[in-house]
Amino acid sequence: MNEIDHETLHLEAAVFRRLREHLLDARPDVQNIDLMILAGFCRNCLADWYREAAEARGIAMTKDEAREAVYGRPFAEWKAEHQREATPEQLAAFEAARKAHG
Repeated sequence: MNEIDHETLHLEAAVFRRLREHLLDARPDVQNIDLMILAGFCRNCLADWYREAAEARGIAMTKDEAREAVYGRPFAEWKAEHQREATPEQLAAFEAARKAHG
């Protein structure tokens, strides 16, 4: 990836923070599986990408640390408050989306 200028870096960071805030504060009702079905990524994907970016910069980070950075608290706490069990319909839609989009 090419180096990006300072302003672009700040803008992209601000967009990430806004997306994170939106998913956590404005729309915690949107389930991760629904995000996966419709967009092909979810909050956990963001945490994985966050950890990968840290590691690319030589920063060691666990999966739990990355999830806490994205969820704003330990994942188990957020999950207990907001995450519901996937319905059979959601699971079927997820499988169909996975097959359609690889």
